[in-house]
Amino acid sequence: MEVEPRYWQDASILNDLYVSTSGGNPSGAAQSNLPAGTVTSAAIQSSVAPSSADDTARNAATNALANTGKGSASAGAAVSTASEKMVPLSAFTHFEEGKTPLNVNHQGLFVASTISFNLPIGISISQVLTEINKIAAQLGMPPSIHGVPQGNAKAFQDSLSNQWLLFFSALAAVYIVLGVLYESFVHPVTILSTLPSAGVGAVLALMLFKAEFSLIALIGAFLLIGIVKKNAIMMIDFALEAERTQGLSPRDAIYQACMLRFRPIMMTTSAAILGAVPLILSFGEGAEIRRPLGIATVGGLIVSQFLTLYTTPIIYLYMDEFRLWAKRRWRKLFTALSSLAADRPV
Repeated sequence: MEVEPRYWQDASILNDLYVSTSGGNPSGAAQSNLPAGTVTSAAIQSSVAPSSADDTARNAATNALANTGKGSASAGAAVSTASEKMVPLSAFTHFEEGKTPLNVNHQGLFVASTISFNLPIGISISQVLTEINKIAAQLGMPPSIHGVPQGNAKAFQDSLSNQWLLFFSALAAVYIVLGVLYESFVHPVTILSTLPSAGVGAVLALMLFKAEFSLIALIGAFLLIGIVKKNAIMMIDFALEAERTQGLSPRDAIYQACMLRFRPIMMTTSAAILGAVPLILSFGEGAEIRRPLGIATVGGLIVSQFLTLYTTPIIYLYMDEFRLWAKRRWRKLFTALSSLAADRPV
């Protein structure tokens, strides 16, 4: 069932192994399904093979004993009298030490090997993947060998490939909702114009605190889409209402909106900033995940707060002029088409 450890722990024990040079059945033995105790012709022929007198006598006695015990001998029992020549295994083989995998992993139908790595302090996974791809290109591997990221590296690449799609999908959803709310194609653009300043503020804050623009920081940028645009919504909503109910001009309406909505804008922005400060000051387990979220949120809110108070009224006036210009152009085009249709003979 098991050999002693000294026979399998040292490879040099292979030099002590001997194998038989005879072919076919082991030791010339013949097997059949004959009744128990029957000696086959192959066994009889092997019994007359050249051998010593003592071997012949001993084999004859063994066969006789098998014939007398009918039913007790196994079916097809036979005795070999052929002498065997044993040669050492090292006479026609050799062995050497080498390296081989304990198991072979597959990915799909292809043999695959996994190479793991750790990130140095201050180095992002995007920088490491760039270096790995550069080294793989320098190795000049054959076309049949190629590498693909797995695990966290694959999740990172998937997030990079989908984040712009998610970002623009969120902008499109906000634009559609605002367009339905204000029944306009122009004023939603005015509200969304506050988002670039928030993005700049988030990036500057991350650079100031030497934090990476990670997936958590990207989530903070998505949060800014909903928080920052409320400043413009509060001003534009009041200005449009003043134009419709009080009959004010766009300039007077947006000026009145800035004066009356300044305090609510400052209060809501201050509350959002103070709510994100604990994320920046947090320590302990998981702080490295919460801190970029707080930094991106606070930086975006501060910068957008100072910029949108000045840029939103200006963009509102320019977009309103663009709306009136487009309305006049469309009216002229509609009038020209109507006159052309009227002059055409029926």
